[in-house]
Amino acid sequence: MAMIRATVARALVLTAAFVTILTPVTCLGEDRNPLPAGAPKPLPAKATKEVSPELLSLFRQKKMSKYSPILLRVFKEEAELEVWKQDTTGRFQLLKTFPICRWSGDLGPKVHEGDRQAPEGFYTITPELMNPNSNYYLAINTGFPNSFDKANTRNGSLLMIHGDCSSSGCYAMTDAQIGEIYSLARDSLLGRPSFQVQAYPFRLTPANLARRRTHPQLAFWKMLKIGNDHFEATHLEPRVDVCDRHYVFDAQPPPNSPLPLVFNPTGSCPAFVVNPKIARRALEKQRADEVEYAQLLKDDVPAAQIYSGLDGGMNEVFLARFPGRIMLAKVMPYASYPPQLQPIPWVDNDGSLTPKLFGTSFRSIWASW
Repeated sequence: MAMIRATVARALVLTAAFVTILTPVTCLGEDRNPLPAGAPKPLPAKATKEVSPELLSLFRQKKMSKYSPILLRVFKEEAELEVWKQDTTGRFQLLKTFPICRWSGDLGPKVHEGDRQAPEGFYTITPELMNPNSNYYLAINTGFPNSFDKANTRNGSLLMIHGDCSSSGCYAMTDAQIGEIYSLARDSLLGRPSFQVQAYPFRLTPANLARRRTHPQLAFWKMLKIGNDHFEATHLEPRVDVCDRHYVFDAQPPPNSPLPLVFNPTGSCPAFVVNPKIARRALEKQRADEVEYAQLLKDDVPAAQIYSGLDGGMNEVFLARFPGRIMLAKVMPYASYPPQLQPIPWVDNDGSLTPKLFGTSFRSIWASW
């Protein structure tokens, strides 16, 4: 049994190394071969397609305008992308949840080019970040690095939400999914400059944070949680600023201050207060979460492994459709941690379960050992 497990591990390592050679280190959602300057590409039909009748029906049910603002929320561990849309009250409602087909790297923010990490944080999407001519069907550039990332010397490029279910630092959807998301984003940008993307490692619940309490990114995630709580408590898009290399949410000048707020991402934060209407609701949520978190720590709930040892993940609804796409981690430190797998039967009726778990590409590797 130990020999069989070792053989499978060796096969995984070889395949991961082979894929590393063939896989680009950036997410190529953009077309790297644009037309000459002054010769814009005509918009393809996929980029001008109207939203579906099903979505139009949802708009009516939820009292939303076709062109009202949207907001995207991405959760890595759950592999879900939520589209929220503003209704006639001015608040955002959840419109639709899309399972993410593929994301790469591990939990935690993107730090440098080539680390295969998908971004985490708050990003502003402007019309020029929409790519109707993507090599990956359609693409929405996250705008990474934002001012927070730059202030913390993080770098990288071409980090997208796109189609084709293939990721090297992106959030990859199916082509049909990105078609829907792109049309919603396109329509929301008519008459307004941008929309917001909130990218999280997981749903920032007390239970999830307690499981991840030993992770080196815990302080960063708790900072993201402040913006998350502002949104969840009010269903209003949080205003995001950066100072002293930290995110600041819904800041406004102190009472009777004659000067507007000016934020320097690497400089000291100016005197500010949080919008009282938002602060009150968010504080109620934060206090309740802190009580639950403290109880979980008191109960000594098990801490999760810091790194999975795998290169990202996908929503479980795609596992059978796209077998073999979740591989061993390709970069350090994630590659130094073996994955924790559920107990499985190693042999079935045809003599090997490996192709079913890891894809048919493993059949030849398995046979060679």
